[in-house]
Amino acid sequence: MLLQDDPLRAFMRYPATPVAHADNGPLSGLTLAVKDLYDVAGYPTGCGNPTKLAEASIAETNAPAVQALLDAGAEFVGKTITDELAFSLQGQNAHYGTPVNPAAPDRIPGGSSSGSASATAGGLADFALGTDTGGSVRAPASYCGLYGLRPTHGRIDIAGCMPLSPSYDTVGWFARDPETIGRVADVLLGEDSADLPDGRPAFLSDVFDLMIDDETKAALLPALAQAEAVIGETEHGIVAASGIAPQGLEDWLLVFRTTQASEIWDMHGAWIETHNPQFGPGVRDRFEWARRVNRNENAKAQAWSLHAKVRRHIRELASARLLVLPTVPTIAPLAATPVEELEVFRNRALSILCISGISGLPQVTMPLATHDGCPLGISIIGPSGSDRALVELAGKIAAA
Repeated sequence: MLLQDDPLRAFMRYPATPVAHADNGPLSGLTLAVKDLYDVAGYPTGCGNPTKLAEASIAETNAPAVQALLDAGAEFVGKTITDELAFSLQGQNAHYGTPVNPAAPDRIPGGSSSGSASATAGGLADFALGTDTGGSVRAPASYCGLYGLRPTHGRIDIAGCMPLSPSYDTVGWFARDPETIGRVADVLLGEDSADLPDGRPAFLSDVFDLMIDDETKAALLPALAQAEAVIGETEHGIVAASGIAPQGLEDWLLVFRTTQASEIWDMHGAWIETHNPQFGPGVRDRFEWARRVNRNENAKAQAWSLHAKVRRHIRELASARLLVLPTVPTIAPLAATPVEELEVFRNRALSILCISGISGLPQVTMPLATHDGCPLGISIIGPSGSDRALVELAGKIAAA
């Protein structure tokens, strides 16, 4: 079944080409949408930009993650819109439009996996593949009221997918319920290499302080209580040790942005300078910033050095206790928010989202809270290799 009707504007308008899947398997009966960064046999990989699409050939094979899902019986229904080259967190594509956020139609869906989140939240697919480099599964999952997983970095083969920043790129996915996200986890993850820690879980106060206002903070507390009913009472703690970075999460954000930008320019700089593609607002400025960062060898060296220290610190914390935190600072911003204001919000969100990015640890986000009638996610970070146990825990919390 290939999707013919797309009221949410979530899918790329490629000619419908059937994609073979197994008749039986653990995902039999489920439909799958795929972010247009992954190769799907019979389709181009447009990466959210018309210049990229124009030079793209038709893929002859499926990306390994896509193939694994098809072999498990999932039925492909289409390729979804992504922000340009995946370098955004908003979900607004200047060329192909903004997919509808079914949970809050006047607000952004979040990016760069915007189409996948929209299609899943709106019931056009049972689950959808996205990617998460800086938060592109976790943020749209929170905005659209979905379960989402950023797995342990490197645990799932990301070949056949356009790289953005290899030190951070991960395969991720969305589902409307914990059962479905768990079924996909069983197919893609294999066996865990680590158990969940048995220390008292920590609710990250410094992350909580980044939430946009007191009303939003209050809206998250019932979700925290629901999680605590399963994992035990949390104790307040901070993740950003001042001895490593004096400005805390503000410094961590700079580490993330600098290291990510240097890799992004390594991946795409030559192509950008050769083709001079037309990028939409915000995306163009970020690539220009990446160009400048990549030329500053001293800044890059300092950022990677601090990155190693921060990464080690977070992993030590998460080896002893679960880390509980808001997924993003607030509900989805209004779609009419000016670009400049969205950039300010993006940086605030990345200050939270970079924790899993820098550490490479798995993070599951759950749609357990609402504010002003809109979804608001709460997350748990676990040790490296504990992904399946983390997904199972999300199911128990949802049932609490």
